[in-house]
Amino acid sequence: MEEKITFDVIRSSRKTIAIEIRPDATVLVRAPLKMKDAEIQKFVKEKENWILTHLEKAKERQNESKNVEKLSPEEIRKLADLALKVIPVKVSHYAGLMKVRYGRITIRNQKTRWGSCSSKGNLNFNCLLMLAPDEVVDYVVVHELCHLIEMNHSKAFWDQVEKVMPDYRIHRKWLKDHGNELISRME
Repeated sequence: MEEKITFDVIRSSRKTIAIEIRPDATVLVRAPLKMKDAEIQKFVKEKENWILTHLEKAKERQNESKNVEKLSPEEIRKLADLALKVIPVKVSHYAGLMKVRYGRITIRNQKTRWGSCSSKGNLNFNCLLMLAPDEVVDYVVVHELCHLIEMNHSKAFWDQVEKVMPDYRIHRKWLKDHGNELISRME
């Protein structure tokens, strides 16, 4: 029997459709505001094999994360305090190199994001970054600062990231390969 894929849809002013497999092994489809439901269904059907493969990987990661030692609220607080000391210094350094101005810096403990940049230039970072290698923290800082130049993930955006950090792909891959382990320590 064929497996039916269930998914949530988030519509926004984006131009393209994208599929995200969440750490909790759910499927999220991000679609343009005016895209018809039938078009979304067709897209999901075309990507069915990819979705099922990645759902399986997400479920495997979930099972592995059950054996991971969880952080106590005290340990999370210590990570947040450390991040408040480390990340603003890195942001200031890279913003100076890139000649960009930013707003507030906030440290959070999030389950889905390493960082974000608001349209007002405020930056948010995940305290769990303090468990990642230093170069990975640098990559996330550069990534978010590049959003002050390009508020998207276009080729121009990635060109900006590469200009500041030519080896960014290594650190991005580290996050892809190990990020779920770190996030699972918080759940």
